[in-house]
Amino acid sequence: MRKPVLEVLGFLALAQGVPGLLHEWVHRDMGLVRRLGVLDGYEVHASVALVVPGIALSARAGSREGN
Repeated sequence: MRKPVLEVLGFLALAQGVPGLLHEWVHRDMGLVRRLGVLDGYEVHASVALVVPGIALSARAGSREGN
């Protein structure tokens, strides 16, 4: 994959995972994960499942200096 694609995918995953975790901790109305009814009861798991690949994709994009 190209570096910009990895950066965008990493950002999108982090941009949805982090607000989902913040919603669970501080009970603020934020994030897309909590709005998906199919994930009721699994919001934290889904948010972590977005944050971890988001970090990995961002790290991978950062390691591709010349590409």
